[in-house]
Amino acid sequence: MMDWQQLLSAHRLGAEPGDDTPLQSGRSNFHKDHDRIVFCSPFRRMGRKTQVHPMTENDHVHTRLTHSIEVACVGRSLGVLVGEALRDKLPAGINPYDLGAIVQAACLAHDIGNPPFGHAGEYAIRDWFRRDEHAYLLQHLNADERRDLMTFEGNAQGFRIITQLENHRFEGGLRLTYATLGATLKYPWSSDHAGEKGKFSCYQSETQQLAHVAQRLGLPQLEDGRWARHPLSYLMEAADDICYAILDLEDGIEIGMLSFETVEPILLKIVGGDAALLALEVAAAPSVRRKISLLRGKAIDRCVRDVAATFIAQYDRLMDGRYQGDLLNDCPAGMRHGINEAKQLARDRIFNERRKIEIEVGSFTCLDILLDAFCKAAYQQKVSSEMPFRLKRVLDLMEYNAPRKEWPMYETYRRVLDFIGGMTDNYATYLAQQVGGMGR
Repeated sequence: MMDWQQLLSAHRLGAEPGDDTPLQSGRSNFHKDHDRIVFCSPFRRMGRKTQVHPMTENDHVHTRLTHSIEVACVGRSLGVLVGEALRDKLPAGINPYDLGAIVQAACLAHDIGNPPFGHAGEYAIRDWFRRDEHAYLLQHLNADERRDLMTFEGNAQGFRIITQLENHRFEGGLRLTYATLGATLKYPWSSDHAGEKGKFSCYQSETQQLAHVAQRLGLPQLEDGRWARHPLSYLMEAADDICYAILDLEDGIEIGMLSFETVEPILLKIVGGDAALLALEVAAAPSVRRKISLLRGKAIDRCVRDVAATFIAQYDRLMDGRYQGDLLNDCPAGMRHGINEAKQLARDRIFNERRKIEIEVGSFTCLDILLDAFCKAAYQQKVSSEMPFRLKRVLDLMEYNAPRKEWPMYETYRRVLDFIGGMTDNYATYLAQQVGGMGR
């Protein structure tokens, strides 16, 4: 069984002496984690990164930033509810609101590693590295390093950002607590354990950090390079699933892809209870936006209560590392079926909408231009005795991210992907136009 004394460690990765004191100025270390994430640059840039609808002109549609803030609100509620139920099992000095703060911080960081254009950006980067004509660029890498590049993963990039790149560069990153780091790790393993879905939370460059975090938290090691998840990571995952299942439909209505009449019965199913009475309350609302807001709030509340209860029901399996599912799928049938219907409607009517597809296809071209320019310049720096002037100027655009000639090729490409992956949709589009124009 995992031990809450270790799982809720308030010590920090890479902390200097005195940086991990339990309480300063009325803020616990877990609340400081929240603030460190909110004030870091990659979090701010999520305001111009795609959630579902790229480059939309509708200000009411979610970006990665607004999505992450809402997920954090749901996660905090889940953490507090679970903390209340486990109050007698928590270590001295830890209260339910600390669990809420840990899950909230993890939720804020859960998408921080996503590249421009959302999941389309992930696919574009993977596709570029898998092409036969780029095989020569990977010839100096080992099999694990090549696999990392060919399966670029936002979760692993996020772990790299918070443990390596921000604030204390390569000396602990944001220096978050071990508890918060554990809760962010949806897939605490490296790319060789990614499976068919290609999901993992750690590149080869951060394997030492992952092993250290897992050891400090007491996460059971299942096999080499793979650990059981922190129990609170399941709450982070559930908060994300709740928000995108429900809020994707809200965005669909906002953009005009879905009618309120199509979405209303699904949300009523999620809410449960007296549907007729709730339908009357919704009918009295003065606008579609107010109607969907009312239903969304009640649906999220139902999901939060059911997920917290399911966590407690699965407690023993969560604590000994045997739990392999996700909490929403083990919730009561009514709510679970409603969530699944919501996800299916989004797949059928939103994700395949024509304008969304057009922009996603365009994003592949945009990232192709950037990867062609920066990866090939980085490769030439490594293998050439003298850099062509244009390629040297390409690397100059990377400023402090620019790789050095003496670095291993894998670390060089990691820095290129740190630079490109950190771009907003707008900046990636702008820079591709500039760089592409220079080459024509």
